[in-house]
Amino acid sequence: MDAVFAESIRRPRLLAQLLGAFAGLALLLAAIGTYGVLAYMVAERRREISIRMALGAARSGVVALVMTQGLHLTIIGLVVGLAGAVGANRLIAGLLFGVQPTDPATLGAVTVTIALVAAIACWLPAWRASRLDPSVVFRTD
Repeated sequence: MDAVFAESIRRPRLLAQLLGAFAGLALLLAAIGTYGVLAYMVAERRREISIRMALGAARSGVVALVMTQGLHLTIIGLVVGLAGAVGANRLIAGLLFGVQPTDPATLGAVTVTIALVAAIACWLPAWRASRLDPSVVFRTD
């Protein structure tokens, strides 16, 4: 009996594992993309950030500036993603077992996870921007 049950859920289990693996890969790619965009933005704005620091901006202010810009993009992405998830709930309803497509706990957990990953991805470029030495930047430009 156990063999028959195991055989009957083999395909849904494989699909769920594949979906989980692709979701993890998508989360990793989102983190790398967020980091890349913010690192490029910091590189392009090195001179401006250095001027701010030379005029007395605190390191925490620079971190807050870069983090705010990164998290602003993240919030826009989350809103669009949640709207897409709610809009596509009929398509994904067949893949879910024991969970509704618009389950608030699941959507909340996913939103918090993506926001945390984006915050971590934003932190490294923000930290690097706060460590710029204005005199070195002005000499190289």
